[in-house]
Amino acid sequence: MPVPDVRKPMLATLKGEACQSPPFWLMRQAGRYLPEYRELRAKAGSFLDLCYNPEFATEVTLQPIRRYGMDAAILFSDILVVPHALGQPLDYLEGEGPKLDPVRNAGELKRLSTGNFHDRLGPVYETVRRLSKALPPEVTLIGFAGSPWTVATYMVEGGGSKEFAHIKKWAYSDPVGFAALIDLLVDVTADYLIAQIDAGAETVQLFDSWAGVLPVGAFRRYVIEPTRRIVAKIKAKHPNTPVIGFPRGAGLMYEDYAAETGVDAIGLDTTVPPAWAARNLQTRLPVQGNLDPILLVAGGEAQRKAVDEILEALAGRPFVFNLGHGITQQTPPEHVAALSKQIKAWPERA
Repeated sequence: MPVPDVRKPMLATLKGEACQSPPFWLMRQAGRYLPEYRELRAKAGSFLDLCYNPEFATEVTLQPIRRYGMDAAILFSDILVVPHALGQPLDYLEGEGPKLDPVRNAGELKRLSTGNFHDRLGPVYETVRRLSKALPPEVTLIGFAGSPWTVATYMVEGGGSKEFAHIKKWAYSDPVGFAALIDLLVDVTADYLIAQIDAGAETVQLFDSWAGVLPVGAFRRYVIEPTRRIVAKIKAKHPNTPVIGFPRGAGLMYEDYAAETGVDAIGLDTTVPPAWAARNLQTRLPVQGNLDPILLVAGGEAQRKAVDEILEALAGRPFVFNLGHGITQQTPPEHVAALSKQIKAWPERA
């Protein structure tokens, strides 16, 4: 069985060690705020072409590592390659985000197929293989997928949503039919993450970006339980590979998610008070987070103060510094450089 490489601070932390200087990476650390990304994105053609081009996706993943020396690199891809690989038409419109041909009832699930799933995702696995060879030895490679509830929101709504009316109506009015979609996503998401690990990913993260729109009962049914099943499937094949869960907006349900899903570490969104997380979550498992991404846009004293507050609350125990959501396009690269310097200097400044 593979075991964590102790030279990698990120893996050591996810296994429960407290590093003197906490490891860090940033959600969406490879992206539009970097000029070198925008240059390569223009060459790729479409966003999906970029995701499915192993040469370009590898380069994009490496760009922030070269600039900032993060302790982990996250595979450059997108959570919606999963429904795309199931045969759901997907496009990304400039200024509008993803658009999918919606699936809104059990009968329409027949349009989806697992037959070519791994073939369609072959370029993603090739990117992982290339990254596992290209990254510096101390840098951990993170694979990822969207959690079933969050991926389902895009599949059913046909894109982003504010009210999630279509998916909630289906889930509430036809729980058996909707469960078929969730079950499908549990199976293919677990298979997808296992294939990433087989290709060289050293840890994986489940993004449940819209977990917070559900009431308690539905949260248990469509966030906690599917996550538990995915983690169990991964652990059956790769028991030593850490799984990070990010149930954005979970609020009071963070504790139950941490206790019941089997994840090895939990990502905190911006709303979670670090001191509360230290008392209620970090005693159970490593935590990751949770700087407001807009503070990286603002920079200066506001950024420095907020970073120190998070480090004071969470450093010294198993902790990975990150954002509370993805980095934004408006972020000045020099603010990320200042963040990196501040985190790496923390033991001397504390």
